[in-house]
Amino acid sequence: MLRVAVPNKGSLSEAASGMLSEAGYRQRRDSRELVMVDPDNDIEFFYLRPRDIAVYVGTGTLDVGITGRDLFLDAQVEAEELLTLGFGGSTFRFAGPVGEFTDVTQLHGRRLATSYDGLLRSYLADRGVEAKVVRLDGAVESSVRLGVADAIADVVETGNTLKAAGMEIFGEPILKSEAVLIGRPGEAAAGLDVLIRRLRGVIVAREYVMMDYDVRKELVEEAAALTPGLESPTVSPLRDTDWVAVRSMVKRNQTNRIMDELYELGARAILVSSIHACRI
Repeated sequence: MLRVAVPNKGSLSEAASGMLSEAGYRQRRDSRELVMVDPDNDIEFFYLRPRDIAVYVGTGTLDVGITGRDLFLDAQVEAEELLTLGFGGSTFRFAGPVGEFTDVTQLHGRRLATSYDGLLRSYLADRGVEAKVVRLDGAVESSVRLGVADAIADVVETGNTLKAAGMEIFGEPILKSEAVLIGRPGEAAAGLDVLIRRLRGVIVAREYVMMDYDVRKELVEEAAALTPGLESPTVSPLRDTDWVAVRSMVKRNQTNRIMDELYELGARAILVSSIHACRI
């Protein structure tokens, strides 16, 4: 039975469980449940703190897990990314008092507060910057005002919290993070290939829609150039032999532009429908 770690709370939890449900797996209904067995799919889910998931996977206690890339790299365990999942995006950055820092090289010999000490130490070592890393479990933004650190490294979303603390972002992003599926390198537990295939199907179904339209035969090539699909669009004859029906997958965020261009070309009966599941 495949053993999978899932975030039990936080920003990743609901999105991860939602994706697994869309992939056809049973998920818990009560947030107090710590384990969920799905016998129909021969899989077992363990709901754990997002920060701990990489440790359980890295030690081989669990086969795979869903966590943030930042948390995975911070754990510094023997594991690898198997699949990016397209949610939970965030950016890990430096911040300091307004006007004091502009570049990471200025941090040499200074104190840096963070909740991601493993990730930060590796980043600084790769760039030859020697700084004192102060590990905090939360409220990192307050560390400068309280005299614990000279600057911080933390996950930044809007930056409003930093501004309220009298700080600003500086330097290049340390890391762009998102939710990822991780596993141990070189190991493929039974059922893992099915899990990855299903999750990829959910990602594609969220990214694409199915577009159907009618177009005159002589305009098929031009229409197909607008809707090339993944391999090639499906073209079917209609009762009126001068026209054909075309079906193709198109990017969801390009739907309305493509519909407008098809209509201007001469296509009619343009319909769009969602894709609930797929295998690519």
